[in-house]
Amino acid sequence: MPENPDVRSKLRSAILRGAYAPRQRLIEADLAEEYGASRFVLRNALIQLEAEGLVELTPNRGARVREITPAEAVEITEIRQSVEGLVAARAAERVTEEQIIFLRQVGEDMREAIENHELMRYSELNSLLHGTIRDIAEHAAANRVLEQLNGQMVRHQFQLFLVPGRPNTSFPEHLDIIEGVCTRDPHRARAAMETHVGSVIATLTQFAEATPVH
Repeated sequence: MPENPDVRSKLRSAILRGAYAPRQRLIEADLAEEYGASRFVLRNALIQLEAEGLVELTPNRGARVREITPAEAVEITEIRQSVEGLVAARAAERVTEEQIIFLRQVGEDMREAIENHELMRYSELNSLLHGTIRDIAEHAAANRVLEQLNGQMVRHQFQLFLVPGRPNTSFPEHLDIIEGVCTRDPHRARAAMETHVGSVIATLTQFAEATPVH
């Protein structure tokens, strides 16, 4: 069987897009056939995904998709708050005139998406804004941390997206982040980002408090 060295990223993408449900068992033999990889390569991929917090490996029981509880989501986002604040501050120090124009346009596009009730478009612009700020900051270590944290949070981010009125709450927060970066004010950019992620924490905390403990 030909090897597939990219099996980790393909399996990771499948988990993040919801192809496998939380707590679903991941049968190594089936996955090896599906992804065209040997059991050895597949096993290594699962070990790497366990390190990212996406998979659980249990002796004698195999692998399953890890379920992130609302309480864990709060803790993960608390870490993200500090790292995202650092990234925003660095972006404010490094942003170019061309990037300023782009960020301000993203803000206007977000405004238009809200006015037209295009929630999916707003969600896409939200991802674009945060990704652009990370690209501007060029902080490799922070980006690695955020990629791992955001990977664990995919399902909870979708839950946040469904909260009524959430875009109207987050939009002014996003504008403040944009202003902080575009005016090259690292303190304002950091504070605005931490305030924004803090509002996410508050919403996730409500989910956690409403979720029964098993």
